[in-house]
Amino acid sequence: MKLLMFYVHDWWYKTASKSLSESPDVAREEGVTNAVVIFFHAEAEDESRREGVLQKFVKNTKWLAGKFGTKNVVLHSFNHLSSSKASPEFARELLDEVTGRLERTGYTVMLTPFGYFNEFRMHVAGDSLAKVFKEF
Repeated sequence: MKLLMFYVHDWWYKTASKSLSESPDVAREEGVTNAVVIFFHAEAEDESRREGVLQKFVKNTKWLAGKFGTKNVVLHSFNHLSSSKASPEFARELLDEVTGRLERTGYTVMLTPFGYFNEFRMHVAGDSLAKVFKEF
């Protein structure tokens, strides 16, 4: 699992084109302020260590959000951080589980549509912790 995490003052995205033919048709544009944006990449080996990956994903997200005093989280599947790729089904199920765990503990979660390329804009804070890469 790879996480590229940002604390942003402002995040905006708009769906551009579908990358997975089985994804439902979606046209969406939305934004949020004061948020942690997580670009995640599920790798093939993550499928055999699902529970540990799930726990670390949630823990790292909450850790960074806590550093900036926010409960706003954006999750974006970004399949460009490794040559190893989990199945789309696994990545989608993991995303749903992470979302559920965060929402049950008071976080507001925005999901970019899974299986889409998106146009996006983000205003990342200047703090050193506003840009974090995690691999596990």
